[in-house]
Amino acid sequence: MTSFLSRYRTQWFVDLGGVRRDLLAGLVVALALIPEAIGFSIISGVDPRVGLYASVAIAMVIALVGGRPGMISAATAAVAVVVTPLVREHGVSYLFAATILMGVIQMAAGLLRLDLLMQFVSRSVITGFVNALAILIFLAQVPQLTGVTWHSYALVAAGLAIIYLLPRVTTLAPSPLVAILLLAAVSIAFGLPVRTVGDMGRLPEGLPSLALPDVPLTWETLRIILPYSLTMAAVGLLESLMTAQIVDDMTDTDSDKRQECLGQGTANIAAALVGGMGGCAMIGQSVINVTSGGRFRLSTFTAGAVLLVLLTGLGPVVGRIPMPALVAVMIMVSIGTFSWNSIPNLRRHPPTSSIVMLVTVAVVVATHDLARGVLAGVLLSGLFFAGKVRRLFAVERGEDGDTATYRVTGQIFFASVDRFTRAFRSDEPARMVAIDVSGAHFWDISAVGALDTIVARLRRDGRQVTVTGYNAASADLVDRFARHDKTGVELGLAPHG
Repeated sequence: MTSFLSRYRTQWFVDLGGVRRDLLAGLVVALALIPEAIGFSIISGVDPRVGLYASVAIAMVIALVGGRPGMISAATAAVAVVVTPLVREHGVSYLFAATILMGVIQMAAGLLRLDLLMQFVSRSVITGFVNALAILIFLAQVPQLTGVTWHSYALVAAGLAIIYLLPRVTTLAPSPLVAILLLAAVSIAFGLPVRTVGDMGRLPEGLPSLALPDVPLTWETLRIILPYSLTMAAVGLLESLMTAQIVDDMTDTDSDKRQECLGQGTANIAAALVGGMGGCAMIGQSVINVTSGGRFRLSTFTAGAVLLVLLTGLGPVVGRIPMPALVAVMIMVSIGTFSWNSIPNLRRHPPTSSIVMLVTVAVVVATHDLARGVLAGVLLSGLFFAGKVRRLFAVERGEDGDTATYRVTGQIFFASVDRFTRAFRSDEPARMVAIDVSGAHFWDISAVGALDTIVARLRRDGRQVTVTGYNAASADLVDRFARHDKTGVELGLAPHG
């Protein structure tokens, strides 16, 4: 318990320099969260306050109980697009109820260690996920760059210049924060005709209130919200765990994925209780946080706390921040998120890895659905892997007098059983057949069934058949599921009948 508390304490801050960096990074993230949360609220068909209050609650709670310090979680598009039909058909109260159930499901997933499923996501899928998100982040800025005055383009260009050039002069303050403040000052001082945060939607006034969803506690309500809750929970965990892995790589640190599942569930329940929608980790804002110097839980908590202060106390001022300033920051995020090495790696990496990466990108960008893209990439990775393992297999036939010996090497499983079966001669001339599997491994009942088929066919043709050389795992599998023989307990013991 003492070691846990000590480790948890160090996840908040380690020195005054880290505190300063986390506070400034959290301030940058808070400003970048506002238009995102408003936009996601519009997507869901709810008042902007629903997305903004959700971002406040999720960021502050996940800072306390999450498993990845420095990662930003808030209201997200991935969850927003899922609940649009629910809000349209049943109202916002059912959204809050579905979000609470979403949180419960995510906590159950953490207790059941479903985070371990991330081990089956290949590096190619993660790279495709990152590149697709970078493209989507950039495309999301396009509406702010169409049908606008030249002043908007000038501010975006100036913002990018500040963001990339200021670090060469000083690193005392995050360059994105300096860009936002300077461009806001210029825009307000000269009254430039550009879109502002206030144009995105009405900002809330006052603190959120704590309340349970106004829905009947019946089986009918559960029937309505359960499909949405399951989808939101799956999408939210998928994006959160993927983002946690990316932040792990960026900071060269590890995180507790199981605790992140529990934390995401807790944060979403808290969001619903204060009138917010569901959310999850945000790769764009997490990249802003990390590149601005945020590494600890304090940066995430600061983002939520500052956002709350901005909304309740400085709403009119925040509403005058020019959107081009935030667009410049998000373009920086898009550029920084994209894995530029993946382009030359298309030629250096195996073709199958490149195909998986490109398919993941294509599906995510085409559908704007991260879950579908990752699922497509994982399934394709599995098919390619099965095909590769299938080829790591051979059967050699030797003959000594009246005995034919088949030496099997490699992996025998559902994808290789067809080749395994066809490797044995259907017109075997030898009277005795020895099958040596000491160099092979039987993985599943398909492999055992194939061996059954081979032995039964040879014996039906009048051949005497022995099988030797099982390893321990294969012997156990054959003992339990084979029909032709049982193996005994010693390795290499021929089956007896």
